[in-house]
Amino acid sequence: MAETSSSAASPGWANAGAQAQALPRKPLWVRLLPAVGPVVLFLIWDLTVRSGMIRPILLPPPADTLATLITGLAGGSLLHDFLVTVWRTLQAFLIAAIVGVPLGVILGSNEKAYRSVEFLIDFFRSTPSSALIPLFLMVFGVSDVNKVAIAAFGALLIVVFNSAYGVINARKQRVMAAKVMGASRWQIFKDVLVWESLQPSFVGLRSAVSMALVIVIVAEMFIGSDSGLGHRIINSQQVMNVRDMYASILAAGLLGYVLNIVFLVVERRIVHWSGR
Repeated sequence: MAETSSSAASPGWANAGAQAQALPRKPLWVRLLPAVGPVVLFLIWDLTVRSGMIRPILLPPPADTLATLITGLAGGSLLHDFLVTVWRTLQAFLIAAIVGVPLGVILGSNEKAYRSVEFLIDFFRSTPSSALIPLFLMVFGVSDVNKVAIAAFGALLIVVFNSAYGVINARKQRVMAAKVMGASRWQIFKDVLVWESLQPSFVGLRSAVSMALVIVIVAEMFIGSDSGLGHRIINSQQVMNVRDMYASILAAGLLGYVLNIVFLVVERRIVHWSGR
């Protein structure tokens, strides 16, 4: 019987593999489209500086800024601040993910429980996290814990919201089919609701890591800090080291972009059935 099942399944996998191999490769110009935006941006930037619309002391040429960025990330002091911000962001994100996904799934599986805390989630989710900095300063003081805690809090609310709504809005046909087949509430929870929540949970996680990065950089700017990209940006601005300031801003943007791409790739690999 097992042999029959495996032999029946293998043609399907073979056909899927053949279809994947048969998909035409995108033309080179299509694959280069994502580079159009950055090229246009740097061209406008360069023309703005060359035309004298903005003085180089306020806006350095893009070539000089990119050289500062590359030199700094290749082993300069910028690399240290970059890694510090990465570490704080990952700590905040991991706290939000480890706590937020299970909490959201549990709340979503009991809609009455979620509705009872919905106001609090939406209220704090709508409150700018920067407005809560004084509160976290009073609780955690001026420390790395403060920066990670406020970033984790902001990211946590996004994860809980998306995970809960993923369960609440699970496809009713699948839940009903599981009930008809005699599945218990626990089986429906772990075999249907949890899987249904994965796609919206990943959307929440992707938004949460971006939110964590933003809050960490803001906290590094305005909460006593001697390292991190936020500290470097504000410090460079105060001493008019504009090349380093813009290089740090580009490094922060590059970090956010890379984190977003990583999550898109992971989501497509894990939630490959999304939309089916």
